[in-house]
Amino acid sequence: MAVLGLSFGYHDSAAVVVDDEGRVVAAAQEEQFSRKKHDRGFPRLAIDHVCRVFGSRDFATVAYYENVALKFNRIVESAMLTANGLYLMDAMTMWLVEDKFDPARTIREALGRAEVVEFSHHASHIASAFYCSPFERATILTMDGVGEYETLTVSIGEGSRIEKIAVLHLPLSLGLFYSAITAYLGFEVNEGEYKVMGMAGFGEPRHLDAMRKLIWPTADGFFALDERYFQFRSARDVPYTPALVELLGPARVPDSPFRAGGEGDVRRHADIAASAQRWIEELVCHVVLGAVRRTGVADVCLAGGVALNSLANHRLQTKMTGRLYVQPAAGDAGGAMGAALLAHHITPGRRRAPPLRVPYLGDQFSEDEIASILERHEVPHRRLADAAETVAEVAGLLAGGAVVGWVQGRVEWGPRALGNRSILASPLDARMQEVVNTKIKFREPFRPFAPAVIKERAAEFFELAAPLHECGPEHYMLSVAPVRPDKRALIPAVTHVDGTARLQAVDRDINPMFHALIEEFGRLTGVPVLLNTSFNLKGEPIVRSPEDALRTFAYSGMDALVLGHHLIAKDGLYD
Repeated sequence: MAVLGLSFGYHDSAAVVVDDEGRVVAAAQEEQFSRKKHDRGFPRLAIDHVCRVFGSRDFATVAYYENVALKFNRIVESAMLTANGLYLMDAMTMWLVEDKFDPARTIREALGRAEVVEFSHHASHIASAFYCSPFERATILTMDGVGEYETLTVSIGEGSRIEKIAVLHLPLSLGLFYSAITAYLGFEVNEGEYKVMGMAGFGEPRHLDAMRKLIWPTADGFFALDERYFQFRSARDVPYTPALVELLGPARVPDSPFRAGGEGDVRRHADIAASAQRWIEELVCHVVLGAVRRTGVADVCLAGGVALNSLANHRLQTKMTGRLYVQPAAGDAGGAMGAALLAHHITPGRRRAPPLRVPYLGDQFSEDEIASILERHEVPHRRLADAAETVAEVAGLLAGGAVVGWVQGRVEWGPRALGNRSILASPLDARMQEVVNTKIKFREPFRPFAPAVIKERAAEFFELAAPLHECGPEHYMLSVAPVRPDKRALIPAVTHVDGTARLQAVDRDINPMFHALIEEFGRLTGVPVLLNTSFNLKGEPIVRSPEDALRTFAYSGMDALVLGHHLIAKDGLYD
């Protein structure tokens, strides 16, 4: 009676297995295997992986995360409303070429005669948010660009039941508003939104009056927007109109240089990023607190792409009276999990799924498998005795200023590296931020890094918006908090220019080895915090396998690589 949940066809294809007890057994994104970032194709390799972990390919039910007929209806209606025949032609061509019209047939061809059920996009998001949470009763909000027609939903969850009580439709979309600003600032939509968050730290919100002209809160707890500035229904190029450029000035050219303290357009673009970020925070708080007033339930669950805005999540936590849960893979990949959980819970007699406390649900490799790979590729290495020796050795390297690739256990679920597929460094040296950005990640110099701190000392270094709870967003790098003023000089490499940091509070029970590493680094340096960033290069998915890690290590400026208990060091590390 296990369920296989799938998302594919738009971006972030994924496969998830939920067993007959409602437990998530395995979850993986196709990009981890194909090495194509945001891969939207049929997740054949991810399916193979989760089935291998589960031990079977025999599923009574396969759940798909969208209603494709309804989605295509919206595309046709949007083209008709805007008289945009070219948009409709492009859409139909893509749907035909990529065979999007009948996902059930595609699934049956790959998996046999399973029953295929389709849920709506936001229903999948809703289920992923509530059923993975630790809350018996909660207010549930989903906020993203657009599903079929829906862009935002408000629901009440209690036990195994979910009741949707309010909904917004296209063009009213917080996600598309932020994506329009992302495109205006020269970044790729569905990829560059977090770059806007990083750029925002270098600016001041000097353009809030302009933002209020674009989109504004309404008395009913929702918002309105002026469509003259946006092209949300049938965009072929960018999701904004020339009117937005008239209001804000010339758009940023993609890949144009950006430097801290720049003047002219550099300063203006940073200020626009700061203004859009501040305004989305205000709108998210307005909507969520309005929803809580509707439901009377203080604990809140979030999913959808907007829920990945960690700055907004922190601002929300400062205003809430209840607890906040954000599904770690809040975007489309998480829809696969939501669809599987929804299929589980609509079956009579099924018990409520347990909370998703452990975010490590992907592939893993044994010590012998790692040794075999290293020997096959003739990679010089040392095999350390056990976890204790590995922790001691690596903590010493980090304390000495080395940058280390760290591969342990199962791959993380969601877009953040949470200590199993990470690049680690000391946060104590301010120069480390530039070193990792430019010589290792090969990405924009304004991009910040996350601090991983042992949970029991998180409040000592960061101004937490609320006490940590078992599944709080701080565990998954989904909340940004101010670094305490007296600690900023201690950890400059992970303190953003605005004094904040997107922290990860590492729980000993959830990731004992990563916790032990940070704790040992703290013993050596007095600071139980590490710089933690995803183990990948710019434009690539996070590494999955030892081979992926070896390739990335070879092309980057990292000093050492740790695969399980195997240490690979570049020449001169121990000189």
